[in-house]
Amino acid sequence: QTREHALLAFTLGVKQLIVGVNKMDSTEPPYSQARFEEITKEVSTYIKKIGYNPASVAFVPISGWH
Repeated sequence: QTREHALLAFTLGVKQLIVGVNKMDSTEPPYSQARFEEITKEVSTYIKKIGYNPASVAFVPISGWH
């Protein structure tokens, strides 16, 4: 779903992107920096292929539960 949304946003001309990394409270320990960086790296690789500059994309760790 993330990939489709990123591609759709780029296709529609969205220039700025913010990526919310959800469920960060579900990691062990709660909020794992290593897991956040792993997800950020994976998503950065994909959005770069689409045409976004990952250095200009904000990645924000979030928890929708709390």
